[in-house]
Amino acid sequence: MKRRSFLHAASAAPLAALTAPAAYATGNADNGTEPQGGFDIVARFMGPGPSGITVLPNGRIFVGFPRHADNHPGATLGELKNDEIVPYPSAEWSLPSDRAPADRLLSVHGMTLDRNGRLWLIDDGKLAGHPIASGAAKIICIDPATDRVVHKILLDPPVRLADSHMNDLRVSLSHGAEGLVFVTDSSFGTQPGLVVADIATGRTRRLLTTHPSAQPVAGFMAIVEGVPRRYIPHHPQMVSGGIDGIALTPDEQRLYYAPLTSRRLYSLPVSALADFSASDETLGAQVRDEGEKGTADGLCFDRHGRLYTTNYEHDCILRRNADGSFDMMLRDPRVLSPDGIFATADHVYCTLGQWNRLASFNEGRDLRKPPYFLVRFPIEEPKPANALPDRE
Repeated sequence: MKRRSFLHAASAAPLAALTAPAAYATGNADNGTEPQGGFDIVARFMGPGPSGITVLPNGRIFVGFPRHADNHPGATLGELKNDEIVPYPSAEWSLPSDRAPADRLLSVHGMTLDRNGRLWLIDDGKLAGHPIASGAAKIICIDPATDRVVHKILLDPPVRLADSHMNDLRVSLSHGAEGLVFVTDSSFGTQPGLVVADIATGRTRRLLTTHPSAQPVAGFMAIVEGVPRRYIPHHPQMVSGGIDGIALTPDEQRLYYAPLTSRRLYSLPVSALADFSASDETLGAQVRDEGEKGTADGLCFDRHGRLYTTNYEHDCILRRNADGSFDMMLRDPRVLSPDGIFATADHVYCTLGQWNRLASFNEGRDLRKPPYFLVRFPIEEPKPANALPDRE
């Protein structure tokens, strides 16, 4: 066949053959797009989207429903009971009211447990369409044994900025007289930072305000639901910001963290953060670049010291092992914008709030489609049963 005839024959190939579904593209389909890993849908939520998640050893489940995107009239912190959300620790604390901002919960975001089983949460204090009021942003500790607030640390200026987004937190009881709390401020604007609070004194300080490990990466791009999205300060196309995900090693000796608009993971020794006299320069010199971890939002460790990272670009959850290798734990198109994440002894729980579909990221169009999910998957793959005798 002459070259001209060959090219003509190729161009005349039926268009349908080039646009056939991937199932017909034998040998040419991307195996990495198939769902992987099983999971349970623990709860489906209508109304506001979920964010923070914590599960007690006895099975009690607590979920946060922030109000910074939607100033909703429902509970901002709830306990999941019999498929219903019960305002927690009480209706007076969790539902909108005329109580002073310091004496109620306005917008609960991240949460965690300390080693004594107490619930710690960050109230970002932000109501959609309103500035953050004095006393609104705060750290709260609740004792689930009594359902009472036992600690409250206000995050007012100068530690809180006008555009702060107090996002997530972790607690070490091994440092300080009663322990330390670490809060990531991913920022609704362009001023992220890490906040450290001393539980005994309520003293707070703001750190890493200019360090690259806390900043969004300029020129960052991610593929979200098949669409290229760029990081554009003050005109976001996706969920973006500075230091956001945070996790504490089980021995409470090292704090891991990552900016939301970044693919890198960083860590610092908790002993360095516990020194309130240490300068930003001193701390910055001790930051360890842990390498890439994908586009993570939430981070958490399991009891074996393995780090789980959500990934909003690939609808998945990864696990980083002690040797730095990664495992794909869960991938599914329903794992959309995975956010809050928490590991129990046997399972990892994660909230799926569809945050990438907010109107603020989509030219004023709210693309969310409830229900929103709370899911879980086992930290160890179940061993298959076998009726044959063990021949070892």
